[in-house]
Parts: sequence; structure tokens; C-alpha cells
Amino acid sequence: MIFIVAKWPVKPEFVEQWPDLVEEFTQATRAEVGNKWFEWSRSLDEPATYVLVEAFDDDAAEAHVTSEHFRKATAELPKYLARTPDIVNATIDQEAWSELGEMAVGGQ
Repeated sequence: MIFIVAKWPVKPEFVEQWPDLVEEFTQATRAEVGNKWFEWSRSLDEPATYVLVEAFDDDAAEAHVTSEHFRKATAELPKYLARTPDIVNATIDQEAWSELGEMAVGGQ
């Protein structure tokens, strides 16, 4: 799968609105064939930064970046950003989340 983590540094005046600003893009991406997950979190160390964790089947990422909603997002979202997002993009030999065995809970 293709595993991506991106850090989105949002301008201070848009930080609280960010989840609403990306809602359409988020829902459209989650509906894509081959999307495994597309999850936003907010950094505890940098409260104006949102972290996006996403994954796609190997052959689905190209459809994502050529989709209408991706083109719309790349045209509209930069105006809300303090700078260009950082990204880690890797193809990994895994199909889903694994359990973190070192932190096993109870009888799992």
C-alpha cells in the first residue's frame, strides 16, 4: 500500500475552521475506490498544524491525485496555509494497521 503522512501548517486565523474547510475533500477522498483511510489529527506540539494520515491501495494513488476533488483542493487550500505542507510518502508491504504488540491491552 501507499502510506502517506502530511503535516499541514494552517494560518492561525483558519486553525479552528480547518476541519470544515477540508470536509468536502476528506469525504470525497474517503469514498474513492482503493482508499484505506484518510484521517486528520491536530498536533499537540504545534497547535496550528494538522496531521493527515492516509493510505491507498498501490494502484489507487494515481486516481486520487488526478481526481476532480484533489484538483479543487490543490487550487483552494493553499490560501489557508502558513507554508507548504511536509510529507512522507512510502510504499510499504502491508495492507492494514497492525497491532502494537508492545502495548497490548488486557487479554488481547
